[in-house]
Amino acid sequence: QWVYNILEKKAEAERIIHENPDPSDGFVLVPDFKWNQNQLDDLYLIALVHRREVKSLRDLTAEHLPLLRNILREGKEAIAKRFGVPGSQLRIYLHYQPSYYHLHVHFTALGYDAPGSSVERAHLLADVIDNLAMDSAYYQKRALTFALRADEPLLKKYQEAGR
Repeated sequence: QWVYNILEKKAEAERIIHENPDPSDGFVLVPDFKWNQNQLDDLYLIALVHRREVKSLRDLTAEHLPLLRNILREGKEAIAKRFGVPGSQLRIYLHYQPSYYHLHVHFTALGYDAPGSSVERAHLLADVIDNLAMDSAYYQKRALTFALRADEPLLKKYQEAGR
């Protein structure tokens, strides 16, 4: 619900760094709660898409390329303008599995070892765009490996199945 509150400006409207209001290809860029905004070493922002039916990487097709390209271009521009950090110094990625099922993109400082930025979980936005440009159904067909924490219910089900 907090995602929808941000998108509808019922909460945290003053925290919005950038917004593209287009209902199909737009998004809101906000600082992540993990970042206190006092220094740039651990810069961390999140782009929340306006489209509610796109839940995760698995839902993306070539239809979403304009949205993803907007996030990549406008997100980098907004961060450079507001914080003086060039796009070349950002890690821009999506998680799979995500921590919540509403499509969002992470923007972190390149030197910051953010939680979930490792290769097992993070998919670089530029790579996602390239993969979808080559094959619209790439993320519906591709096997996606991801790590599970020891307390994850999915891991328990996997272990109970004897795998």
